[in-house]
Amino acid sequence: MNKPPSRRKKVIPGASGEPKPATDSAPENTSGQDNPASATITVTAVEVKELTEEEQSLRLHLEQRVERAFLEAGQALMELRVRP
Repeated sequence: MNKPPSRRKKVIPGASGEPKPATDSAPENTSGQDNPASATITVTAVEVKELTEEEQSLRLHLEQRVERAFLEAGQALMELRVRP
């Protein structure tokens, strides 16, 4: 079975394998705007190590179980709707 492409960021050689905690080094939005919809939010990305073959296999298996559960739930709801 084909594996889905990885969407994880590749670890740069020489970089620490440990995730780096987010810091509050970015200045807050102090423009005086009272509308939260126009606020500036800074998000700090962290590097995540690649999954091992075993972890990838387990993740794929669990994702397939979730998909089947959603399918079964949808089928059960359709049956409930059509039954008197």
